[in-house]
Amino acid sequence: MDKSSLGGVLIAVVGILAGLLLEGGRLSQIIQPTAAMIVFGGTIGAVMLQFPLSIVLASFKRLGNVFFDSQGDPQELVKEIVGFAHKARKEGIVSLDRDLENVKEPFLRKSLMLAVDGTEPQELRKMMELELDNQAEHEERIPQVFEAAGGFSPTIGIIGAVLGLIQVMQHLDNIDEVGRGIAVAFVATIYGVGAANLLFLPSAGKLKIRIRTEHQMREMMLEGVISILEGLNPRMVETKLQGFLADSATLEGSRESNS
Repeated sequence: MDKSSLGGVLIAVVGILAGLLLEGGRLSQIIQPTAAMIVFGGTIGAVMLQFPLSIVLASFKRLGNVFFDSQGDPQELVKEIVGFAHKARKEGIVSLDRDLENVKEPFLRKSLMLAVDGTEPQELRKMMELELDNQAEHEERIPQVFEAAGGFSPTIGIIGAVLGLIQVMQHLDNIDEVGRGIAVAFVATIYGVGAANLLFLPSAGKLKIRIRTEHQMREMMLEGVISILEGLNPRMVETKLQGFLADSATLEGSRESNS
């Protein structure tokens, strides 16, 4: 559980609702299913028009990563790779074939499989870097979906407000209905601006961090496997891999605080 994401949402929602109540407002004033339907329906439709359906579905699947960090402990990953280096140094690279089915990370498993099959280090690097680039190109579109939604939703909210005002204009003969109708009309604007700044844009930012961390871990896996294939001393392999985590001290601290 990412305490930062969960705490941020709670603080933002509680702060806004508390401000509304302190000003004498009521929750019923902003609970408008019609406005929510206009804003979220219109935003999803616009996003689906801009992006392929596969990218939209993938982005919704990754939304859980905003609140839950599925990435394993980087230090445990380093230990696993160093363990492979020790075994390969003693028994040969082919001995790692028995461990492939126990490797959880698909990228690491594929890299080790190619190494066991006798792929040259240079060729292995080219093949896996190509896969890294393709994955990065695909994954960078996922935050773009939420960034686009953050751009669309405030405008869709304005559309909802205008639609509400059109209905209000039909009751100008009743001033009480006009006042009530105007208040309801602007709820759609609140939904649009709120969804953009409390959900879509922050989610895009958090997913960018998650995806960059995952890409960095894959780079570390590749470097570790190539080092093993080149017969590097296990201590040197560990030192090289720790270099990938040298700039991640804050990442480790946040991971410990979130656990």
